[in-house]
Amino acid sequence: MHFVPATLSDGRILAAYVIFLASYLVFAIGKFPGLKVDRTGAAIVGAIAMVAFRVVPTGDVLRSIDFSTIVLLFSMMLIVGNLHLVGFFEWNAEFVLRQLDPRWLLPAVIFTCGILSAFFVNDIVCLVMVPFVLTITRRMRLAPTPYLLAVATASNIGSVATITGNPQNMLVGSYSGIPYRNFLWHLGPVAIIGLFLDWAVLHWVHFQTEAKAAQADDAIPLPALDLSRLRKPVVVVTAVVIGFFVGVPPAMMAALGAAVLLITRTLEPRKLYREVDWGLLVFFVGLFVIVGGAENAGIVDRMLDLARHWNLQHMGVFALVVAVIGNIVSNVPAVMLLKSLVPGFQDPHTAWLTLAMASTLAGNLTITGSVANIIVVESAKPEVDIRFIDYLRVGVPITLATLLVGSLWLAWIK
Repeated sequence: MHFVPATLSDGRILAAYVIFLASYLVFAIGKFPGLKVDRTGAAIVGAIAMVAFRVVPTGDVLRSIDFSTIVLLFSMMLIVGNLHLVGFFEWNAEFVLRQLDPRWLLPAVIFTCGILSAFFVNDIVCLVMVPFVLTITRRMRLAPTPYLLAVATASNIGSVATITGNPQNMLVGSYSGIPYRNFLWHLGPVAIIGLFLDWAVLHWVHFQTEAKAAQADDAIPLPALDLSRLRKPVVVVTAVVIGFFVGVPPAMMAALGAAVLLITRTLEPRKLYREVDWGLLVFFVGLFVIVGGAENAGIVDRMLDLARHWNLQHMGVFALVVAVIGNIVSNVPAVMLLKSLVPGFQDPHTAWLTLAMASTLAGNLTITGSVANIIVVESAKPEVDIRFIDYLRVGVPITLATLLVGSLWLAWIK
């Protein structure tokens, strides 16, 4: 429950605007000018300020937080972290990439990253795939840049398919109540077509005039894996995914899977806890409180008036607005900002799917468009320096093409 704007004094409403705008300024540029305050710090400071100025009463703080989203995100981090520690992603990469002809390396990287990112948080997929791609391209004497770009763009595109693909989809899934199967049915085809478009653009930009690379002299030396360690995690993950499909609430199913994986005789719990992105969880909590304050102060109501003025009910226009805002303030804050608009649309179901689709695919526009992109660029250093223009050359056509396909598909299938 929130206060209606009329119950707040002018001073508190002004404070809410200042806190809201200052927080989103940091979300947009990455840090507060002149200070070392990052996005997570801004979310914490903003949330505390909303409570300190009594824009959000202390009794309403917990009600501002959507705990199903937090539980789903935390549980998926534990599940994916467990898979990472036992070598699941390395096993998949070895299985797909070790026996490849160099001509098929690009589509193999794209579809491996895309499929894994559809069911697991895409950031972990990027963390695991970058060193493998660097090793393979070194042995095959190939330029690594196009394959690293494939990791970043494909992980974003693949993650659009399901509620568990990325944090912003988890938000949409929690607020919309759209079942897992329904979400996949509508956005899975967008991901599949998008991966083919990704392949086409990367091939067109990087391989039109490039000669075929020579084969490596010997097998790619990938680490040996103990497959016995994979049995329990794979069984649990399979059960979790089946639970998603049969209609068990995603937060509950993921929490059950995480709990089972925590019961272990071999994996040190502290290692698993280090796999959790605690900063992201705190960022989400702070963001919930900030947006709750914005609702209390009437900022969201003014956004609704703006939405009516700019005809955001048209899904094409809405997708464009989501893409622009997502690239300004990042995709998660954009979804948090726009989520209050969707229930008032004539077709909320399509609007929720458009919000998930556009906020995810727009992340491919620039290096800073998504966390996955930043992970790839930073993990590849100092061996490979991916410049902003290098990414932009493929990011712009991939983003425009996939957004167009996604918008047309949702308009046709609704």
